[in-house]
Amino acid sequence: MLKLGRKIVKFRIPIFILSLLLLIPSAIGYLNTRVNYDVLYYLPDDIETMKGQDILVDEFGTGAYSMFVCEGMENKDVAALKKKIEKVDHVAKVVWYDSLSDISIPAEMLPEKIKKVLFADDSTMMFIIFDTTTSADETMDAIGDIRKLAGKQCFVSGMSAIVTDTKNLAESEVAVYVLIAVVLSCIVLALTMESYLIPFLFLASIGIAIAYNMGTNVFQGEISYITKALSAVLQLGVTMDYSIFLWHSYQEQRARFGDNHKEAMAQAIAATIKSVVGSSITTIAGFIALCFMSFTLGMDLGVVMAKGVIFGVICCVTVLPSMIMIFDRALEKTKHRQLIPDFPKVPEFLVKHHKALAFLCVALFIPFAYFQANTKVYYNLDSSLPKELESIQANEKLQKDYNMGAAHMILLDNKISEKDTYKMIDEMKKVKGVKEVLGLETIIGPSFPESMIPDDIKEILKSDNYELMLITNQYQTASDEVNKQIDELNKILKKYDPAGMLVGEAPCTKDLIEITDHDFKVVSAVSILAVFLIILFVFKSISLPIILVLVIEGAIFINMGIPYLTGTELPFIASIVIGTIQLGATVDYAILMTSRYEQERCFGHDKKTSISIALGSSIRPVMVSAFSFFAATFGVGLYSKIDMISSLCLLMARGALISMASVLLFLPAMYWIFDGVICKTSKNFRLRKQK
Repeated sequence: MLKLGRKIVKFRIPIFILSLLLLIPSAIGYLNTRVNYDVLYYLPDDIETMKGQDILVDEFGTGAYSMFVCEGMENKDVAALKKKIEKVDHVAKVVWYDSLSDISIPAEMLPEKIKKVLFADDSTMMFIIFDTTTSADETMDAIGDIRKLAGKQCFVSGMSAIVTDTKNLAESEVAVYVLIAVVLSCIVLALTMESYLIPFLFLASIGIAIAYNMGTNVFQGEISYITKALSAVLQLGVTMDYSIFLWHSYQEQRARFGDNHKEAMAQAIAATIKSVVGSSITTIAGFIALCFMSFTLGMDLGVVMAKGVIFGVICCVTVLPSMIMIFDRALEKTKHRQLIPDFPKVPEFLVKHHKALAFLCVALFIPFAYFQANTKVYYNLDSSLPKELESIQANEKLQKDYNMGAAHMILLDNKISEKDTYKMIDEMKKVKGVKEVLGLETIIGPSFPESMIPDDIKEILKSDNYELMLITNQYQTASDEVNKQIDELNKILKKYDPAGMLVGEAPCTKDLIEITDHDFKVVSAVSILAVFLIILFVFKSISLPIILVLVIEGAIFINMGIPYLTGTELPFIASIVIGTIQLGATVDYAILMTSRYEQERCFGHDKKTSISIALGSSIRPVMVSAFSFFAATFGVGLYSKIDMISSLCLLMARGALISMASVLLFLPAMYWIFDGVICKTSKNFRLRKQK
């Protein structure tokens, strides 16, 4: 490692130039990485609802659909607007009143069930069917074009409209996220570092690592908008420690080697590689645990962030040392007095009151374990977006004027007899919350010949193998009522057609609820096991992994339990990923203190002295690390209008501070109580003590 450090110092100028040149392909890769704004896209491909989406595209040439409400318009104007919408690229069909009957025929002549669907007091609704999928770029472009054609009295609803608004909002905010994180991190670093210039070098080095990470995402083809929004901020927060460690190590080596700055940096690089690689493993393990989710958004975020940590480590020991050496004189001129004190009396106070702190630890962790298990989460994607968005207003208009909640689609085998189809429709109509079941049978009726149905309507509702039906209902997506309704509808459907499928946003969301509930258990178990094994390997101890993981898990309980007390509903993704991220990113605080405790205990110091020294030496670095993580995420959480991103950032920011407090207050008390057990069950403690 020392030889490598000397090579890096020797070739610092070429390394710095190369790092800048690599930003060019990174920028090209970033610009060519597609961003996916549809969260439901990440459901497993093998579940029935996702297979049904593929059948819709393959058999009916349709993927996405939207409900389009026109308010205060005459039928002739609506018909003219419909013709314009039909000419928009990737709009396959537009179904309205004039698709079923001549516009000159009064609407009162339509079947009552059709009239209820298409007309309300002062408005009418048409169905727009696209030939591309819900989150396809072409669909989002088509939504934008339709909105340009429509006036203020027209509303485009549906999942594709929500995805379009999510894209527009996220793209307008992402650059601000990075700016906020950089500014707040600069403030924290200016207060905690001994130079006014060094924060900018830290951020430049981390910025280069972030650029490499975002550029290499092109090899994945696409990433989620959540990953894009969070990855830069999260990478800044979790990799800042590495830069701080290198700087402190360099300052220590400068005191040792004097004016020989090159050798001091080589020694610092060698020390940093050993420490940072070990520290980064736990963080990477936390992100890799996300890859075990069936809901592949976890893999998307996990792979990008694990990759980001690796780039962060590489840039920390190559690019940052090069910049420090290049700007060495400027760094000397911008040095200032340390603004955060070392708190010399705090360790003695905390060790003295270890019993009270141990009691407080138990008193907090047990009830908060219950609170976090009962924190409410929401799955309705509408809930994560601002109410003023056009798609949200359109959905509210549908609910208010048409009493319409989620719309389901049925894919029924063409071979099912008409008699059985009518029976099935009658049973489904009786299911609570169902308004209408619309298909060929409901349009024509038993005595109406199918030959009288317009061909464009037949193409929409019938293919070579399947018949398509639409179920309108009054329940909202992700509600308990609609999930119960879906179970009942599926039961009826399978009775008549075992291969039949119920698809749509609500059935997909129900699958999402069931899958993510399972994923939460899997990801938690994998992340805890991975971190446990890493600590076991590092300290060669049976007891220390249990103690350290319990302390951080307790901090996670508190963080995730607070929303229960405040009555806050969290987005479903937060309940899955926050615990894993907080564990992987903040268990380093506990490892840092434990390493020093192990060192002092093995040098022959007694329990009290060892704990006091370990705590005293850890307070400042743990605080700096936690405040850096807090700064990178807190401002973004306050600013973002997308609740899914805002909640994740605020939870991560609060989690960093809670983990910091948990490690500094409760971990020393655990050392004191379990010191005898730790010494007997830890190989490193026993061996060095004997020596």
